[in-house]
Amino acid sequence: MTRSRFFKPRVEPALVSRIVAWRRRSAADLAADAAKMRWVVVDVESSGQNPYSDHLLSIGAVAIQDGRIRFDDGFETVLQQSHASDTANILLHGIGGQRQVAGEPPDLALTRFLEYCGKDPVVAFHAAFDKALIGRALDTVLGIDLASRWLDLVYLAPGLLPEIKERCHTLDDWAAQFGIINHARHNAVADALATAELFLALYPEGAASRHEPGQ
Repeated sequence: MTRSRFFKPRVEPALVSRIVAWRRRSAADLAADAAKMRWVVVDVESSGQNPYSDHLLSIGAVAIQDGRIRFDDGFETVLQQSHASDTANILLHGIGGQRQVAGEPPDLALTRFLEYCGKDPVVAFHAAFDKALIGRALDTVLGIDLASRWLDLVYLAPGLLPEIKERCHTLDDWAAQFGIINHARHNAVADALATAELFLALYPEGAASRHEPGQ
């Protein structure tokens, strides 16, 4: 649910000018050559499975440009929480209670995320979850919307490869299909990287070269 237009969250004055600058950035040209575009591949960790009631704990992202993963263009944050999530949840993603409570102030973390994304298209696996969780945090903390187009690989992958869709359902399934190794499952950056590799592997030009030269 979007907040009332009469409600304005309190944002640190030092961040206001940065948010204004982000608002003024031009939207990505979605008619441009997709292989040349900058794509932001995102994954999140949360306090639970309900994006409308649970909390956004961390965001990890990597960028793809010119058909390659840009390892010099990544993003990671753990958002500060008023209290830690439960033990079962911590065991899933490994973000301990102390790290949650000592995280980055949400207004700063989300402002940095906006600056990182710009107005470029966003890619995720099960994008509806990530979009809802990030969107609610942005609305609550900053009172704004990301305003980016989202591409969901959970639909794109089986659409492009219907012959294997019956045996591939999760990110792990699709990663295994393409020999993609995720060394830290349920770490937001690691999952974003695996998603980025999957995105490139779905295209012939990406399957042969998923990384920048020398990486």
